[in-house]
Amino acid sequence: MKRVTILGATGSVGSSTLDLVERRPEAFDVIALTANCDVDKLAAAAIRTNARLAVVADPTCHAALSERLAGTGIKTAAGPDAVCEAARLGADWTMAAIVGTAGLEPVMAALECGGTVALANKEALVSAGAVMTAAAREHGTTLLPVDSEHNAVFQCLDRTAPKGVRRIILTASGGPFRETPLDAMRTITPAQAVAHPNWSMGAKISVDSATMMNKGLELIEALHLFAVRPDQLDVLVHRQSVIHSMVEYIDGSVLAQLGTPDMRTPIAHTLAWPERMATPCEPLDLVAVGRLDFEAPDFVRFPALALAKDALAAGGARPAILNAANEVAVAAFLSGRLNFLEIAAIVADTLARYDPAAPESLDAVLAIDAETRRIAGERVKDCVV
Repeated sequence: MKRVTILGATGSVGSSTLDLVERRPEAFDVIALTANCDVDKLAAAAIRTNARLAVVADPTCHAALSERLAGTGIKTAAGPDAVCEAARLGADWTMAAIVGTAGLEPVMAALECGGTVALANKEALVSAGAVMTAAAREHGTTLLPVDSEHNAVFQCLDRTAPKGVRRIILTASGGPFRETPLDAMRTITPAQAVAHPNWSMGAKISVDSATMMNKGLELIEALHLFAVRPDQLDVLVHRQSVIHSMVEYIDGSVLAQLGTPDMRTPIAHTLAWPERMATPCEPLDLVAVGRLDFEAPDFVRFPALALAKDALAAGGARPAILNAANEVAVAAFLSGRLNFLEIAAIVADTLARYDPAAPESLDAVLAIDAETRRIAGERVKDCVV
């Protein structure tokens, strides 16, 4: 049996992972499940999978979790340190699906324990890519990408001949506002922004998709995952979300990974790797799809993508600043304190105000993240919705 830990078990990716694990109980031994504060969902998942440990990051939720799991034999713990300890329990395979910078320390803890880490937390590589990949190399950890785009690249990339790669092309659906007039985007509501036309995702990731910041963060993530140059990374808008990404080779060949837009496919690929496992995903019916459309991204309508490309080229601390400022701005938008177009404006303003040296440790990354949040938070206060 493969020993499994799921960090962020109650979110969208965590729930999809549980769906796959629960379909094959004879193949997976669940070591630990973590969540931020969704006690009911976490406790139910722990009971269904007979997990050994359930952890909530919010200490105020510990009593409720302990009560829900009383008499089950499942241990409980709480707090950020307990989440990191869960990541250190020596699972063969760890799903890193904690959204945002909150996932940085747990991801590092998992990387330092070897085994395989399936990375759905893109912020870890965006903010601390060099630090994270160095830790994976040092501890012999296999790092597998879960994002559908990066997983597609992983499946198409010939790692035996890296000099043969001309470009990595990440596809983007364009989100729900791909054709919305720019003037109308100012009045977009959070409910509209989280209603993605193709994918079922959490609120923060859905907003990132709507601004196309998500694709910018993925470009930075791809730089660290695949050891390519920034000029070898490109984005193509593909509204159907059938081609999940492509690799172009110097001989003119282009390899693409296709599938229905269901996160269980890339999760299953990492869960069974280097083998394959069956999933309940709908088979791809290209006749029903009928056509595949492509277009270049609109950097005027989606300035967040332009900001991310600039941070990708600049390197250093710029990606960490970009990510932290975006998290602050998206949270403010979701709570009604910013309008939609101000998300990218806050990020741009923060990047203009703060430019520290490149971080060389996780502590340095966290310090940059904290200062960025302070600056961005002050700028949010100046906005009037």
